[in-house]
This record gives sequence, structure tokens and C-alpha cells, in this order.
Amino acid sequence: MDCFYAAVETRENPSLKGKPVAVGGKPETRGVVAACNYEARAFGVHSAMPMSQAVKKCPQLIMLGVNMVLYREVSKKIQAIFREYTSIVQPLSLDEAFLDVSDCKQCKGSATLIAEKIRKQIKDEHNLNASAGIAPNKFLAKIASDWNKPNGQFVITPNNIARFVVDLPVKKIFGVGKVTNKKMQKLGIITCADLQKQSTQELHNHFGKFGDQLYNLSRGIDNRPVSTNSIRKSLSIEDTFVHDRITLQKCLNEIPRLYESLIVRLESSQKKQKLPIKALYVKLRFNNFKTTTVQTTISKPEEFAYQQLLTTAWNRGKRPVRLIGLGIQFDNKDILVQLDLPI
Repeated sequence: MDCFYAAVETRENPSLKGKPVAVGGKPETRGVVAACNYEARAFGVHSAMPMSQAVKKCPQLIMLGVNMVLYREVSKKIQAIFREYTSIVQPLSLDEAFLDVSDCKQCKGSATLIAEKIRKQIKDEHNLNASAGIAPNKFLAKIASDWNKPNGQFVITPNNIARFVVDLPVKKIFGVGKVTNKKMQKLGIITCADLQKQSTQELHNHFGKFGDQLYNLSRGIDNRPVSTNSIRKSLSIEDTFVHDRITLQKCLNEIPRLYESLIVRLESSQKKQKLPIKALYVKLRFNNFKTTTVQTTISKPEEFAYQQLLTTAWNRGKRPVRLIGLGIQFDNKDILVQLDLPI
């Protein structure tokens, strides 16, 4: 879906059409942009940006609170359209999903025509725009879905894979975040063509197990099936403070409250899907907006472990903190990529 939250809000209030809109928290409470439309993006506003910064970039920005109940309701209706074409649907979020249409009989089995029909149906029934990527695998389909946004689609045929990936920037690959991309740049790896020059051993030496995946992805190879069984990878809770926590002790004082909330979420999650715990992590965002994450391998969410992780994270910056997050990673061997944790 294109700018889903903002698009739904504009649909509900047509007077917003053509105006820069951002959905998220309030600037005075250090809220962040959850989503924004293309009119706002023209000013440099983007998701995850502090709302206070977004307003400076776009003084005429219209700020709206998050209406998650409405977004979930619309998402269910859109996903119901997907299931008119295939039962093999893997939602990634409220506004995105993989569809395996290999056995679909509609539109004479043409994935391109199916995508066009789904997008038209979403527009006709819900007055929202969607973009689509059509490709032989999930990795390429995901990239293709962003290629002709907004309100477009892009096809990568089997015969075009080699030509398409050769110039593809490595930052487009799943799991290549800012840290990994920076490391690649230092190694002279800018495109998938550069990755293809590296042997599996070289990639493994530089990037560990992720190197094995990079070897395949840089060649457009991805054998993951579209999975209808959603498996949670992680669970977390975080808080952005109105006033910075200026000392380590003041940060540690927040742990019991956040830990209690995390355990409540964990217990609720485990009732639906019980998964073994692999690791715990703490995220800090300092007042200079730099973020650091520290994790440890452990099978139980112990409060003292979070205290130790927070202390390690604090010592990396030793400055006032605007956000603290506590998280849990589950042991899921089917995950394609490792987390690219910022430092």
C-alpha cells in the first residue's frame, strides 16, 4: 500500500488531499513520524523521523494521531481481496504482503494481470492506491514493489534477473542496514555486481553467516516459500521521554517499569505462539539522535540482564538519553537475515 496510514486518513477526510500529511506522535512529546504522504516527502519528511524535525522541514505539515483500529480494519478488508486470488498469503505488516499466485487460474495465470486486477479492485472498493512487484521469488518481488511507486507495478521475469541485479545497490538487500552498508562501502562493494566478485569464503569472513545469504541474494536467488504461518521474530517495548534521562542511574530507574510492560506483552504473545527465547537486547537513543543496541544470548528475560545491557549501552555514549527500549529475540531458524543492529 502507498503511504497507508496517511492515505487512509486522507480518504476519511478528503480536505487533506494534496496537502502534506504525517501520522504519528506529537512534537512536544517527542513523537515520531509513523507514516507520511508524498506531499510531505517532497520536503524531506520520512517515517521514523522525529515529528519536531518534520515540522521544521515542512512548517505547513498536517499532523495526525495514529488510529490503529481504523488501519487494522482497512488492512483486513484489503487482505480479504488477496485471498480471492490465492490462499498463499504472507502478511508482513498491515500494509504489505507476499502472495504466491503460481497456481492461480484467474487472468489466465498471468501474475502481471493478477497484480493489475488486485490493485484496481483495491482502488475501486477502498479508494486507496497499491503498488506491486512481480518476480519469481520474494526477494526480487519485494524490491520490484518499490520500483514504480506510487500506484504502479514492476515485473522482473526469470530471463531478466541477471541483468536486473547486476546494478542493484547492495543497500536494497534485506538485512543490509546502515552499519553493514558502511562496511561494504569500505570494502568497495556498492552493487550486487561487486558482491558477485566475492567468493563465499570472503563473504563469510566479512559478514559471518549473512555472507552465505549475500552470495545468493546478489545473484537474485531466494528459495524461501511464501509462508502462511507467521512466526514472530522479536518482541520489544520502548519509551521516548519528554525529558532526557541525563545519568546512568536515571536510565536504570526506568528498567523496572519497562521490564514489567515487556513481560505482560511476552505472556500475551506466548499464549498465541510459544517460542523459545534466543537473546535479549537494549536500545538507547541519545540526545544527539545516535542509537546503540546491545544484546546478549540468554533464554530467559531477566531484569538484571537488561540492567547490565543498559549499562554497556550507556557507556558507549555517556550522554543524556531520549529513548530506552527493551527487547527479546526468539529462536527462529527460518529467519532469512540477521538483525543489522546499529552501533
